[in-house]
Amino acid sequence: MTRRHVTLFLAVSLVLGAAGVFARAAVVPPSAERLGETVNALTAPEMEGRRSGTVGGDRAARQIADWLAATGLRPGGDQGSFLQTFVLETSSRLGSANTLEISTPAPWRLEVGRDWIPHGGSPAGEVSGDVVFVGYGADLPDPAYDDYAGVDVRGKIALALDGAPPHLAAVRVGRLDKLIAAKRRGAVALLLVGAALPPPGKTAVQVGLVSGTLTRKAADAVLAAAGRTTADAANALSAAHAPASFATGIRARIRVDMVSDEVRAVNVVGILPGDDPALADEAVVIGAHFDHLGRVDGDVYPGADDNASGTAVVLGLARAFAASGGTARTLVFALFGAEELGLIGSRHYVGHPVVPLAQTVAMVNFDMVGRLQSGRLNVGGGDSGGRLRTLVNAAAQKEGVALELHGSPHAPSDHTRFYEAGVPVLFFYTGGHADYHRPTDTADKIDAAGMARVAAVGMRAIERLATDSRPLYAKVPSPPRRQSAGPPGSAFFGIAAGPRSGAEGLRLSGVVPGTAAEQVGLREGDVIVRFAGVAIDGLEDLRALVRDRRPGDPVSVLYLRDGEAHAASAPLGPRVD
Repeated sequence: MTRRHVTLFLAVSLVLGAAGVFARAAVVPPSAERLGETVNALTAPEMEGRRSGTVGGDRAARQIADWLAATGLRPGGDQGSFLQTFVLETSSRLGSANTLEISTPAPWRLEVGRDWIPHGGSPAGEVSGDVVFVGYGADLPDPAYDDYAGVDVRGKIALALDGAPPHLAAVRVGRLDKLIAAKRRGAVALLLVGAALPPPGKTAVQVGLVSGTLTRKAADAVLAAAGRTTADAANALSAAHAPASFATGIRARIRVDMVSDEVRAVNVVGILPGDDPALADEAVVIGAHFDHLGRVDGDVYPGADDNASGTAVVLGLARAFAASGGTARTLVFALFGAEELGLIGSRHYVGHPVVPLAQTVAMVNFDMVGRLQSGRLNVGGGDSGGRLRTLVNAAAQKEGVALELHGSPHAPSDHTRFYEAGVPVLFFYTGGHADYHRPTDTADKIDAAGMARVAAVGMRAIERLATDSRPLYAKVPSPPRRQSAGPPGSAFFGIAAGPRSGAEGLRLSGVVPGTAAEQVGLREGDVIVRFAGVAIDGLEDLRALVRDRRPGDPVSVLYLRDGEAHAASAPLGPRVD
């Protein structure tokens, strides 16, 4: 739905609803039974962990949209639907014009998909040049080893074996390392020799260099004109324990034609128009993220508490307020996608709000509200807007819920996108537990009665926000970071990244302020290639390296940003809470 359409039906609602201001029914909070049923439905096997951009994630979004439609809410998504779509990531597939032609001296072409394949992250275009064999394509300062020593690849095509020199048993040299080294030395392209041709999705990280993989059989045919084979070259390297690169005397022409496909995900948005002519053009956003981690290494992560619980509460509140006839201000119910991948869905909403942010008086976020431990409810953001502390305290007292109210709005959840954009926020949360981000976060561990109490407190707070004078936004500094009570001497780097199996490098979904990662200059979307000189292929690789170090230890980081390599270093800090 466009902003124009939202404005139109809000204006119509003023006329139709003016008489209803005095005829609203009391809001009845959602029942524990209904909340539990919603959590069970969202964690059912067919939802497959609700990872955004997957079949399970799309299935969950459609179900949520159907539930919102059944309440009678107006659609707040694209083109009159409840779904607000956004680009999650781009993927690459082969176009029709990929070419690898060898001159020996008569030209012959290798067959794409059988003899060679371009990399998914390769830029499109055509290059040609002499082919230079560069061993394993490794440039390692520690140990001192450089396959480019003694050869000039400027303006030429580098050909490298996969893997690392066998005499350097503890060293790992990945595809990204080889691409970065070839680009730094001035090569126009890099061809890797592999046992199998990787699909474009496995080579999607960009380094800004034309690249592809050859089969060993195809590489042998290329080197035959120089009287060599890949086995001969590998044996020479192994015997010498040193680089043995050489010019092949062969020319090649490479044309890469990749087609980019967008992987899209959605927010699900419903609108309950306000009925007070003086306030209806203002809105309160009630939100939760509905996505979770999906399937990781074969295990489904159902995400019952994180965050089927918050999704169930928001849906329950949507039903409750719709059944009562609404409130003075407009209520926007937003279920965000891709929170687990870096608050992507809420970032998109903030950039494309259905009611302008200048007219959004507050955002109320429910994230992990399914385990009311010891009967205490945590609410953050009490200092983000005027009178929010008073409002939340009163709501909790009326429901008899023990409250732990925090002034800071800073937390790793969707409300931070709104707060950064100038909107006061409240963050409802019932605490962490050992099942966080594990396959054991299941529906049978949910405290549905506790969720109902959380929903009742949230309902009372929202009623006040939808009626009282709007809270004045207040800037709250980030809280000072404190050393954790964890293992003595444990170190901390300060990045956020989701678990992704089979990925190259480590793509960041966030950077913690005031940490070594920020000092290095890392940003969301960067890809770490090496950490402390070691190749990184996932979050666990980095965690293991940090665990082996102490606060104050300097670490070097090699990372990619928009296809360009950057190197920096900083001392690790202490582990913080």
